[in-house]
Amino acid sequence: MTDKGNLENVKKLTAYRVTEEAFLKEMDSRAVVLEHVRSGAKVFLLSNEDENKVFSIGFRTPPEDSTGLPHILEHSVLCGSEKFPVKDPFVELAKGSLNTFLNAMTYPDKTVYPVASCNDKDFQNLMDVYLDGVLHPAIYQEPKIFYQEGWHYELESLEDELTINGVVYNEMKGAFSSPESVLDRYTRAVLFPDSCYSNESGGDPAQIPNLTYEQFIEFHKNYYHPANSYIYLYGNMDMAEKLSWMDDAYLSKYDRADCRVDSSIKLQKAFEEPVNREITYSVTEEEGLEDRTYLSVNTVVGTVLDPKLYVAFRILEYTLISAPGAPLKQALIDAKIGQDILGGDESGILQPYFSVVAKNANREQRGEFLAVVKGTLRKLADQGIGRKSLLAGLNYYEFQYREADYGSAPKGLMYGLWCMDSWLYGGDPMLHLRYMPTFEFLKNAVDEGYFEKLIQKYLLDNPHEAVITVSPKINQTAEEDRKLAAKLKVYKEALSLKEQEALAAQTKALREYQETPSSGQELETIPMLQREDIGREVAGFSYKIKIEDGVRVIHSNLFTSGIGYLSVLFNTDRILPEDLPYVGLLKTVLGYVDTEHYSYSDLTSEIHLNSGGISFGIRSYPKMDNPDSFTGGFEASAKVLYGKLEFAFSMFTEILTRSKLENEKRLGELLDENRSKARMKLENSSHGAAVGRAASYYSSMAAFNDCLGGIGYYQFLEDVSLKYARDPKYRKALIRKLRSTAEKLFTEDNLVVAYTADEEGYSYLPVELKTFKSSLFKGDGTKYPYAFERKNRNEGFKTSSQVNYVARCGTFAGKQGKDGKELTYTGALKVLSVILNYDYLWTNLRVKGGAYGCMSSFGQNGSGYLVSYRDPNLAATNGIYEGIPEYLRNFIISQRDMTKYVIGTISNVDTPLTPFLKGMRNVSAYLSGMTEEMVQKERNEILEVTQEDIRALADIVQAILDTNALCVIGNEGQIKEESQMFKEVKPLFH
Repeated sequence: MTDKGNLENVKKLTAYRVTEEAFLKEMDSRAVVLEHVRSGAKVFLLSNEDENKVFSIGFRTPPEDSTGLPHILEHSVLCGSEKFPVKDPFVELAKGSLNTFLNAMTYPDKTVYPVASCNDKDFQNLMDVYLDGVLHPAIYQEPKIFYQEGWHYELESLEDELTINGVVYNEMKGAFSSPESVLDRYTRAVLFPDSCYSNESGGDPAQIPNLTYEQFIEFHKNYYHPANSYIYLYGNMDMAEKLSWMDDAYLSKYDRADCRVDSSIKLQKAFEEPVNREITYSVTEEEGLEDRTYLSVNTVVGTVLDPKLYVAFRILEYTLISAPGAPLKQALIDAKIGQDILGGDESGILQPYFSVVAKNANREQRGEFLAVVKGTLRKLADQGIGRKSLLAGLNYYEFQYREADYGSAPKGLMYGLWCMDSWLYGGDPMLHLRYMPTFEFLKNAVDEGYFEKLIQKYLLDNPHEAVITVSPKINQTAEEDRKLAAKLKVYKEALSLKEQEALAAQTKALREYQETPSSGQELETIPMLQREDIGREVAGFSYKIKIEDGVRVIHSNLFTSGIGYLSVLFNTDRILPEDLPYVGLLKTVLGYVDTEHYSYSDLTSEIHLNSGGISFGIRSYPKMDNPDSFTGGFEASAKVLYGKLEFAFSMFTEILTRSKLENEKRLGELLDENRSKARMKLENSSHGAAVGRAASYYSSMAAFNDCLGGIGYYQFLEDVSLKYARDPKYRKALIRKLRSTAEKLFTEDNLVVAYTADEEGYSYLPVELKTFKSSLFKGDGTKYPYAFERKNRNEGFKTSSQVNYVARCGTFAGKQGKDGKELTYTGALKVLSVILNYDYLWTNLRVKGGAYGCMSSFGQNGSGYLVSYRDPNLAATNGIYEGIPEYLRNFIISQRDMTKYVIGTISNVDTPLTPFLKGMRNVSAYLSGMTEEMVQKERNEILEVTQEDIRALADIVQAILDTNALCVIGNEGQIKEESQMFKEVKPLFH
């Protein structure tokens, strides 16, 4: 059916009323806005040729308090429903569907349930399960869902201490451990004291235990009615057929008159004068109080229903704060207020706000901080913002909008979330999707003083402002833990023996509920595909190796809409192993210092005026023929239109060979800023850091990654920053080291080029590459084999976090099984990862243990890991890991379940890739020695896997566990209590 015919049939549906239709040039899509006549459900369609189809249903869910009710409900409605009475349909879909996206998200004022798939049958199944889950959840029949996902008292026996557990409870304990998160949540509460944004929709751990099951049920009755829903469909499908089915199966059963809740988001009345507030966050004794305060000023900026403001303040964020040398950021750094400047436009709620945050400042600098911010803004409003910087920001964002590359996330999903920024508040869902007129207006407005007027109106003359200080408090987490334990002790002692026995019985009943699997009959209600529905042929690699002027070029010949994705790669084996951290530091400095022809601020503007951006990274590629070998590479990458390829190469030359590293002041600023960012990275992905550190005990590639971007690199940055601040001689030595590192690395005989473009785009490359090669350093060709100390340090890193991240890693490479045969990689290990993530680990760590997440993975180089995320436990989690081999030796499931795991595995393998990601995949294949034959063999092993194959993996997991590489990042008190598990216990941060 043609797209036009498809939508003509939509207009014939009497169950719906069309309120608007249009062609969206920006998305190359036909758009239709409808309303379901009987139920009042709001519907938005984007019909186009994209096979990666998206469905979403969202509800306006303004929180009435901070018990996390919307968040707990989001978790709970996907724990069984009338039509699909299994305990966890979400997990069953994750195991056994070809989804390209499957999740649910709670925002400050809405809850959204999106799914995506390229398979028509699978997409229909996902829609059905999600709609039944949100409209007919099992929470009415089974209160234990609420206790498991939200919170419950836990008392294993009368002699035990009373504790609190629950998935969301522990998730939010982890979220509230980050000072940036504390600031963000508190800012909304202060700016919007009379609206729903004053409450924490995710849940404040201190408030979550105040929520009752009765309140939980009442909220669903009120807010999860179709009249309060927003339904979105995107992609290539028969829209009329989908709408007819939705009407017949679900929406026609509801009458809009039965929905009596007013969920509209109320505007916060503007302040008459700014307010000052302060809150604290926890640090360890080792971290101390100096240079640990966050100073911020936050100002409400109109409403999200103004499309010009919606984009304009993103441009101001870039111009004032994000770009190197941005005036507001630089003024604060020059005044020595904070080591990193954060903030910018915070949209996605009815009333966006603009923030300026000085991180790692001191409390007594608050007055000076405000003076510098306001003084700089006043100067910009009066004297003007740099025109080049504004145009660069506009071009940068317009390039992003047009490219619509969101990595592995379907672009249709992002459009769906985007449209909610207007639709949820009574606006047109197409308001922000029609972005081209907005950019045209803003480009013209640059020369008319528009942005200066925005600064004057919203950031200077606007009293709706909050100055917020987040100050450190030593051992606040430990103090809160003690208070909670004491409160629970008092509560338990106040209970009668009968009441304590009832609590113990409830704990036992919940555990029995969690340990009892859904019946085969219940599981069969979840629709699923068959192995025959899956293609057997792999998506091949689409690259050729070409030689241009003696340089290897990895050319990925793909249609890219005229955008060339260019990377130049330099092997890090030109650097001594002990000097590799300086490569990591060089990566963070390049592009942020002056060059021969540009100041660093002009350099950034020039890049964004002429391209989609230039970035630098360090990657490692395992060698398929040698588990303990890898290729380390420094990569400079650019996104440009074909005709701008010369510009990309000229910028590479300018940055790699002409950067001025001698400015001690600037280098010191970058050290402070990057140490701050490295810390945030560790805090936000502590599970990944723990895995990387544990693997670094035995894996050369993991050790390389750790010293260039993990815990090892952060420790290097801390050491370098301290010495740099104190010792003038060290500053000179560091500058010399960075210069020599660049001269050894960026040489003409150490160059490989990767380019993703069609033949037209490639035609520009040979001439430009020749010029670029001639600009590189000569070098002497010396190579250094990578060496590291193999040693299980088994570290416990103490932090002020309320939860833990427990990683157990190891290798089976070169080891033998019980039968004496060498253990080798098989595609069955990918299936095992799905089994563990959504069965054994999920059940034991998340469902029973209360951890928010659990992950496992096994690589072709023989390395594997198990890790928990926002986990209230530590030793118990490690014990769960130890039980995996026995679980596998007794692994018996139905053939249907086995098929389900295969489908879920293929879903992970077959994630649709953008041209950019396809190009990256090709580069990885070439540098790793991965062949199409290897990938096909792996796919065959996945599709043909049997239960016997899974049971045979017990020896591989045992070998991984026997490596005994353990690393934990987490709660200081728990790590101290379990110190016998570690060889070293130390603070993560100083």
